Amino acid sequence: MRLGPAPPALAACAAALCIAIAGCGAKPADIFIIERTNASTHALLTLLVNEEGGVRCNGGKELKLGDKELVQARGIQEDLKEAAAANTVLAPQPGSVYTYSLRDEAGSLRFSDNSAKQSSAMHQLQLFVLQTAQQLCGVSS
Repeated sequence: MRLGPAPPALAACAAALCIAIAGCGAKPADIFIIERTNASTHALLTLLVNEEGGVRCNGGKELKLGDKELVQARGIQEDLKEAAAANTVLAPQPGSVYTYSLRDEAGSLRFSDNSAKQSSAMHQLQLFVLQTAQQLCGVSS
C-alpha cells in the first residue's frame, strides 16, 4: 500500500510543530537587568542577563556567560526574588561608591554598596557585576 501526499491540514500542523520546536527565533527570557551607577562620576553600567547566558553590557552586542556564571546569576535572582517583589530600597550610607538597581520579573530592588541590612545575595550580586564587568565587558571597575 502506497500513501499519497499528506492532507493540507496535516502538513500545516507538522509545519507549526517544527516552528514551535525551533523556537521561531524567539528571544530568551531575561533573568534580570542591573544598572550600576557611581555617585561621583555618574558612570553607568547596565548588564542584561538572559536565560541562555547571554549578557549585554551597556546595550552592546550579546556576550556569553560560562555555565558556572549562569548558574550563579540564576541563584542570585532566585535569592533576591522576595526583595524585588517587595520593591525594596535600601538607603546608601555616607561614603557610598556604587548604587545597584535590579529589575526582574518579580519587581525591582535598589541598594548601595554600603547600605545597611544587605543580604548575602546582594553582596553576591555586587561581586557578579564586578566580575562580569571586568571579564566580559572590559570595564576595569
